[in-house]
Amino acid sequence: MSEPVGPDDLSPQSDGGIARRDFLGGVGAGTILSLLANDPARAAGGGIGDGSGAAGTGASPDPARYPPVRTGLRGQYPGSFEMAHAVRDGGFTGPVSATDTGEHYDLVIVGGGISGLSAAHFWRRALGPEQKILILDNHDDFGGHAKRNEFHVGGRTIVTYGGTMSIETPFPYSYTAKGLLAELGIDPSTSARYDRSPTVFSGMGTGIFFDRAHFCVDRMVSGYGVRPWADFFAEVPMSATARADLLRLHTDKRDWLPGLEPEAKAEALKRMSYRDFLLKHVGVGEEAVTFFAGNGYRNNMRVDTCPAWVAMRSHHAPGFAGMEIAEAIEAESDNFHFPDGNASIARLLVGKLVPHAIPAARDMDSVVSASCDYSRLDLPANTTRIRLSSIVLRVEHIAGDPARGVVPVTEDKAVRVVYARSDGTRASVTAAGAILACFNNIIPFMVPELPAPQREALRYASKVPMQYTSVVLRNGHPLKALGVKTVHAPFGYHSVLYLDPAVSIGEYRGPASVDDPVVIKLIRNPNAPGLPRRDQNRAGRADMLATPFEVTEREVRAQLQSMFGSTGFDHHRDIVGLTVNRWPHGYAYTYDTLGDPDLPERDRPHVIGRQPWGRIAIANADSAAAAFTNAAIDMAHRAVGDVLVARGLT
Repeated sequence: MSEPVGPDDLSPQSDGGIARRDFLGGVGAGTILSLLANDPARAAGGGIGDGSGAAGTGASPDPARYPPVRTGLRGQYPGSFEMAHAVRDGGFTGPVSATDTGEHYDLVIVGGGISGLSAAHFWRRALGPEQKILILDNHDDFGGHAKRNEFHVGGRTIVTYGGTMSIETPFPYSYTAKGLLAELGIDPSTSARYDRSPTVFSGMGTGIFFDRAHFCVDRMVSGYGVRPWADFFAEVPMSATARADLLRLHTDKRDWLPGLEPEAKAEALKRMSYRDFLLKHVGVGEEAVTFFAGNGYRNNMRVDTCPAWVAMRSHHAPGFAGMEIAEAIEAESDNFHFPDGNASIARLLVGKLVPHAIPAARDMDSVVSASCDYSRLDLPANTTRIRLSSIVLRVEHIAGDPARGVVPVTEDKAVRVVYARSDGTRASVTAAGAILACFNNIIPFMVPELPAPQREALRYASKVPMQYTSVVLRNGHPLKALGVKTVHAPFGYHSVLYLDPAVSIGEYRGPASVDDPVVIKLIRNPNAPGLPRRDQNRAGRADMLATPFEVTEREVRAQLQSMFGSTGFDHHRDIVGLTVNRWPHGYAYTYDTLGDPDLPERDRPHVIGRQPWGRIAIANADSAAAAFTNAAIDMAHRAVGDVLVARGLT
């Protein structure tokens, strides 16, 4: 058992080995604006000078020019979203004035995530690389949720992901998405060739951490799913009744829905939450249910909002071993993890679109260690330009009949796009067409000319707030000592902790043993138990936006010290890198059988919302109602087709 950590022990020490590069993390909006005005390149990632990052070496790039090495508060950081909130709140109703840059493009894409980058790739493939394309993104880095975190520790380069983790879905990739990966030189079936986790983390499994604040003691109980259940639950610091309930839940092979046929069982489980299944059918008590309080099921459904059927199918939750339940036969996609997650997909796409920015990114083996020169992304000579730190305020037709979304196919200058620069000034460009690869929720305010039913449909979903905190530890000894590589924490500030896979690919080398520095991920999904799922997402988003970096850092240090203090872990000494990737607008919303109406596909809000309007089309994973990379790719392909049709080019 570790000793409690006092508040004076939780601040980072100035000599603790963490380079402070959080230009924006925890800074107020007024200070942000002054920083942006005085030095927009340094504060918001402008492309000035040599912005290359030498990921294959231990040399640390300049964070002013290379966003992946910025630490502190990242993701949707202060300065990246305030203008978008002003658009939402009515700050730009009516005509929006801006300085006309005189720039005209064949296509403007709003959003530089995987969907936006894929749209540019598909457009060039259809019409040729000489097409003029502008990609606008509100962040200081490309990739959307597929962000790269990069650390330089003791002469080593360590990369990890700040959002989208892997190539994986519960269903196979489409021909389109598979084809794109193949074009980029990615073969997802080769994971075993690169992932050394089974060897590096041998003997390490899953543990449950019970904290002093909720269970009167700090205790790690290791071996979940491996040790005999009776031995495991004997160590759980809960009442004898709760322990007996949990043991029965994990060991009894009983049909908790007797009298129902397998098909009827499946339907019944779809209409009840996992919490209700446990309480009303298995008969466990409320205390036993708290064991699952930290679990985030598919798309961050919680025990009270996750249909029991989803808990069973997607997470092998206990309680169903003795039940014959009708299940659809489904095939999953291959699962492949780059060290920087799907940021490698984004980097390979950028390498295709702006070859001189990442010249060494040729395929899956070269991309992780390839350097990226951000100063080359928006050069006037580029046929495809990527303009970062540019928040789009308005997309509107300037030709034809905007009220009906009708534009003659012969019209070249059809769309005007207004965006705010990092210094607060506004600029505009024109284009023959536009693809919105941003979040659905902002589109009704960005494109007010859309029909009212479409605007309403676009606002239906509530994106899932997600926070991935990347922590680099001096070594993996504390986890090895307790035999854990994954930890669930009921009621914990971070509900899940796990070790990044030990992946070595190309010139990049992950940890060879627990003696090397390792990356752990701490996951936080703030919510409001008892509310409907969309309302829980909204509450979690508000909580996340209101939490400064300093609070999260203190919670990280306190939680890790409580978990691993008994092994000799010292957060001052052993934490050598820390980046908080905050995504208040995180995963795309997916429907469920508890909180959403059962509608035909054509009547679903995401289908109504993604309909093309004149020369404006909508991509993004939101428009597929699926929080997966392949959905973002598929929707980009569809949106490109929509604009091609609108221009009479098919």
